[in-house]
Amino acid sequence: MFKKSKRKIVAAILSVLVILLAGSFGVIYLASYTELTRENRKLLEQYVEAYALWRELDTQVPRMGEQEKIPDRRHLEPPALELSTFYSVAIADDGKVLKVDTADISTLDDETLTQLAFEILEKGESQGMQDHLIYRMQDKGGYTLVAFLDNTLILESAGTLISYTLIWGGVTLVLLFFLARYLANRIVAPLEESYQRQKQFISDAGHELKTPVAVVNANVELLQREMGENQWLSNIQYENERMSGLILQLLDLARTENVVPQMENVDFSRLVYGEMLPFEAIAYENGLTLEGDITENLYVLGNSVQLKQLTSILLDNAARHSAGGSRIGVTLKKEKSKAVLIVSNDGEEIPKEQRERMFERFYRLDTARTGEDRHYGLGLAIAKAIADTHKDSIEIRCQEGKVEFLVKIPLLKMQVL
Repeated sequence: MFKKSKRKIVAAILSVLVILLAGSFGVIYLASYTELTRENRKLLEQYVEAYALWRELDTQVPRMGEQEKIPDRRHLEPPALELSTFYSVAIADDGKVLKVDTADISTLDDETLTQLAFEILEKGESQGMQDHLIYRMQDKGGYTLVAFLDNTLILESAGTLISYTLIWGGVTLVLLFFLARYLANRIVAPLEESYQRQKQFISDAGHELKTPVAVVNANVELLQREMGENQWLSNIQYENERMSGLILQLLDLARTENVVPQMENVDFSRLVYGEMLPFEAIAYENGLTLEGDITENLYVLGNSVQLKQLTSILLDNAARHSAGGSRIGVTLKKEKSKAVLIVSNDGEEIPKEQRERMFERFYRLDTARTGEDRHYGLGLAIAKAIADTHKDSIEIRCQEGKVEFLVKIPLLKMQVL
């Protein structure tokens, strides 16, 4: 129980930290990438605005007044613009390529750059990104300019940032995992200690009460022999028997939780069938129908005494909560690598909040009952303890007017194969 609580605490702490780290690094990465890309687009826009084909071609003659409209780049352009590498393709209105500038970069030739420019021209988008190149297209009057700026450096920087983030994040999560385990142990330690003391108290109290209960019972029998039948002695004996039953269940619970049972290969099919036989008479007396569907030769590693007790508790619980004329079903089948025991009875659906408490000590659905039926709300708690000892799972399902208790026990590996 406490191991599961520790795992949940560790998982919760790590989940929160992972979300915080991923969110922080994600925001930093996106903000950096967006800002750098925005700056590159701004530089590309400045380049396109300042571009004049007559400056690039000696044979091109500027139109009247155009020379005065072109700013002097040496005075107006920022240093980043001078240090950046641009590629451009100037295309006339009739589709003729007027000028290709690859900036003497070996990775891009005139043909490749021209093909990219025509693809962009065909799409008609004024700006965007093609592969690793940021582009901008603008009508320059008589020709269209498609300019590019290489975004590879930003992408590589982003990739490097992500790589280091993942490495550092992995190392951090490992350290945080051990920190979370330490915190979980510190958080659960007082609860675990209190729980262990409670279990020890139940065990000690049960053992201490056995002797006086036995003495009272012996004295009552002696008095009855001397005095004969007496109402007051009968009441004492009745309450003493109730107390004895409660003590025995408490000791069973303490023994199940504190003592590691001896495990052996158990024919679970035969065991369940054997526990059904005594309940046929009980079911008949109460007007119930007991039906079984048992898959043969299902072997598990467990303690036969505790598994018999588990099966008996579930059958007894189904019989006590079934009305006359209803049906009790017992199914044992194989699902993947587990043996699944299902004990069901006809009954109203149990609310979810009550289902979650069914395996608590002394919890009963009928709060008005006070133990006159020799049941004290410990049976299902004992069943849960047995399931935990065998590393099994036990759960309650309510569907189609039936209440089902499911127990899943791992099959022997040699049998699974």
